[in-house]
Amino acid sequence: MKKENELAIKVTKEIVVKFIEAGRLSVSSFQEVWHNIHQTVSHSMKEPKTED
Repeated sequence: MKKENELAIKVTKEIVVKFIEAGRLSVSSFQEVWHNIHQTVSHSMKEPKTED
């Protein structure tokens, strides 16, 4: 597994755990929420860095 993918999975897991702890995520919506968060995290890691 690529380092970037492993990091994206770990970050996604931490975010999902926080949502569960806060009561903002139910078991019925877990798969959709996981997919959306993972996609967002992965996409944000690939965005080019801009210098100001």
